[in-house]
Amino acid sequence: MKILVLSDTHGKLDKVYRVFEKLNSIDLIIHCGDNIRDAYTLEDTLGVPVAAIKGNCDGMASTVKGDSYDIVDTPGGKILFTHGHLDRVGFDMSRLLYRAEENDCEAVCFGHTHVPVCEYYDGILMINPGSLSQPRDGTNGSYAIIHSSDDGIYANVVYYDTIFPEGKKKKVQGGFVRGLLNYSDRF
Repeated sequence: MKILVLSDTHGKLDKVYRVFEKLNSIDLIIHCGDNIRDAYTLEDTLGVPVAAIKGNCDGMASTVKGDSYDIVDTPGGKILFTHGHLDRVGFDMSRLLYRAEENDCEAVCFGHTHVPVCEYYDGILMINPGSLSQPRDGTNGSYAIIHSSDDGIYANVVYYDTIFPEGKKKKVQGGFVRGLLNYSDRF
């Protein structure tokens, strides 16, 4: 099973459509919130099932099924997905880890920070796809791909510029003062 993971699209789907054209055989899209209407639009337009959760920008009633998360069953195990604003993502992963363990999940997908993450915390694969429309990590956006099979769940973050290299270039960090500090023997 191949899953496209998105978050924080905020009504801007142009990059999502470009990325989708390059991908092969997506079985499911997980949308981790902030414009849940985008998730429904993608499902109607692309003809791929979408599992979606509301985010903090989707209004006061930002819950689905009475809570702030949902779970999908995959061949490799359960995947919990949430937006993350109610779980303090970006500050502490313990709430998400506890919820994943409590529900026997192998992985957690979340958003909210607009910064990608794909790493294990205490044996649970934590995946934040970042944002294609409003990235906050100095890139031109990102998404995640999950492969789930009887062998397990594997994921990676894909940066938009790796597929479409004509995107904006990263700014060089530094400047005059940094040059002085790095190349001067006077300090």
